[in-house]
Amino acid sequence: MKKTKWLSVIGALAIGVSLTVSAGTVSAKEKYKEIVNVSHRGASGHAPEHTITAYKMGEKMHGDYIEVDLQMTSDGKLIAMHDETVDRTTNGTGLVKDYTLEEIKQLDAGSWFNEKYPEYANPDYAGLKVPTLEEVFKTFGKNKNYYIETKSPDVYPGMEKELLRLINEYDINKDTLLVQSFSAESLKTMHELDPSVKLVQLLSYRSNAVITDSEIAAIKEYALGVGPNHTYLNEEYVQKVVKSGLEIHPYTVNDKETMSKLIDWGVTGMFTNFPDRLHEVKKGK
Repeated sequence: MKKTKWLSVIGALAIGVSLTVSAGTVSAKEKYKEIVNVSHRGASGHAPEHTITAYKMGEKMHGDYIEVDLQMTSDGKLIAMHDETVDRTTNGTGLVKDYTLEEIKQLDAGSWFNEKYPEYANPDYAGLKVPTLEEVFKTFGKNKNYYIETKSPDVYPGMEKELLRLINEYDINKDTLLVQSFSAESLKTMHELDPSVKLVQLLSYRSNAVITDSEIAAIKEYALGVGPNHTYLNEEYVQKVVKSGLEIHPYTVNDKETMSKLIDWGVTGMFTNFPDRLHEVKKGK
């Protein structure tokens, strides 16, 4: 398979531009420039995660993608939230699946951030609301780059079908859209529903990361990239994945030293709570 590396945009992300990744072909400067900068839950190091405010801040800080984690309400609405419960990021308690959208909208999704991160606190964050995926699409438009995760799809039957319905309803640009999940079954369901949607398999390691040829082959049946946690990665792992033709976008990388190390190892992008920091690294600062 032809080896490719996604190029982060100047204007719009041009996925599919081919680039040889063999040693010595790409200068260090070019390699840094091409790294995909994914604003993890928005610029969540600076503002309350998964709020419109955080997503807008991620854009201003040169993030290439708006990353949206999905949960589903009791009345079948997809909302932007990482956890299955509302406890950590709102003033509510309990499971998302037990809330209607109207009830979700009564929650304060910003004040917790000011309390936990006083160095980044802003009075305007108090009272921010949990957005629906539909509101995110309406706010940022069809040609924005979205990186969407199906969270806990086993808890929310039909999540993939509803996601695809909204993607089609809002005519979201599928050339740059990415859908990720830890659930291979969820991604395979997406692939069956619409093979044109580009998929990324999330992976979690608790010790030295190793990936076999058979695992890579299985992933390539439905996905074009992997997203492992960066903590236990090594250069051999990164190179094996990239040389197989898969993209690799580790999560969640927040310090410049680690960002630079991973780029030198050959990753093609990464998730960060501080897209401004990765932008600076890409600029050589």
